[in-house]
Amino acid sequence: MDRAYDRTSPRHGAGGRCDNRPVPQTHVRRGLALVVTAAVLFGINAGVTRIPIEAGLPVSTYTTIRVTFAWLVFVAIALAFDRAALRRPRGRDLLLVLALGIVGVAFVQWTYNVAIVRLPIGVALLLEYLAPVLVVLWVRFVRREPVHPRVWPAIALALAGLALVGRVWDGLQLDGFGVLMALGAAVCFAAYFLLGEELTSSPVEPLTALRTVVWSFGVGAIAMNVLGGWSETDALASSASMLGRLSDLTVPAWAAMVSVVVFGTVTPFFLYLASLRHLSSAKASVTAMLEPVVAVVVGWLWFSETLDPVQVAGVVAVVAGIILAQTARHVPADELPPPL
Repeated sequence: MDRAYDRTSPRHGAGGRCDNRPVPQTHVRRGLALVVTAAVLFGINAGVTRIPIEAGLPVSTYTTIRVTFAWLVFVAIALAFDRAALRRPRGRDLLLVLALGIVGVAFVQWTYNVAIVRLPIGVALLLEYLAPVLVVLWVRFVRREPVHPRVWPAIALALAGLALVGRVWDGLQLDGFGVLMALGAAVCFAAYFLLGEELTSSPVEPLTALRTVVWSFGVGAIAMNVLGGWSETDALASSASMLGRLSDLTVPAWAAMVSVVVFGTVTPFFLYLASLRHLSSAKASVTAMLEPVVAVVVGWLWFSETLDPVQVAGVVAVVAGIILAQTARHVPADELPPPL
């Protein structure tokens, strides 16, 4: 079995166990289901996000509200169901939570929001989704763990598909700062998976997914309140068009923002972290490439955005790349390259 993919190495036992037993397939399927659900919710949220922003809410304020209220929801859940999640992490875990909150929660959203303003959204998505490549490179060359060679063509196929989906050749005149921010988003997104994996599957005392999000989003909320602020929040009191094919319908802008917080932030971020108790960061990040595909489909169904044959081929390529990456877990250990 691929240790970097199925968490069977002594460093990352299944669910935090320090052993060499393979992860049961039910656990793997559960992890994949969590990641796919999170990716679908994030993809749908790309459409919902437009409602409060088109109503006049600044992107910086949108991000601050999103992170702050998501943290409050996580705290409320912890108070109701698991007060142990409010216990402050200590030592190394505290440092990892600080890094996850600043880099993996606040900065990933800030850099991406800047990128999509300055770049074509397809280009921004393609650059952000270099994250799985960074994760696999980290696993192979920093952790020095074996990664099956099949992973590389799988990532290449998925990235090529994203390029087709985003029609990146339509945006060759690129804003340099926008490119820098999109690459920063890729680094931050990769860090989210890697840091989350370290916290939720430590062989000593793994943090629960709820405890991890409570504290990391608390740190992220502080960071975004410093960076983003609360300007022009009166836009949330207005009625907002649902845009696209639903433009004849209106909803309170604050209701769309509630949906962003609950279904576009709290639920998917929690599911991603929960999946890391069953999957490696490498497999989870590759599967998360479904998110921009879902966003494109949402744009087609909801906003009447064109989905031409080239983009359809890109969607197929992304899904094929993800499936190819998942099949790596069926490879016997003796077919893996040695650890570095």
